[in-house]
Amino acid sequence: MTDKQAAALVGVAPINRDSGKQQGYRAIGGGRPGVRRVLYMATMGAATRNNARLKSIYKRLLAAGKKPKVAIVAIMRKIIVILNAMIKSNQTWRADHAVTGLT
Repeated sequence: MTDKQAAALVGVAPINRDSGKQQGYRAIGGGRPGVRRVLYMATMGAATRNNARLKSIYKRLLAAGKKPKVAIVAIMRKIIVILNAMIKSNQTWRADHAVTGLT
């Protein structure tokens, strides 16, 4: 599946609330709430504190003026994208994945 489909399946893809010329607030929703809860706790507990690459992205988002919850959801989506790439390439987790992003 694509990264967008994976993010939507978990419920961390922004969904627009537009109608005609009116642009609404983008929010996450839908998806699998149980998976989203586990991913949120993993992001809060380990990813933004111990993973150097994700921690730097989180700090960059905060420095850019994003709200902490928005930055956390962005990191959650980033983790989903990394996991999706691992599944596509049939790889297991390695410590250098966190630093290089599978490149």
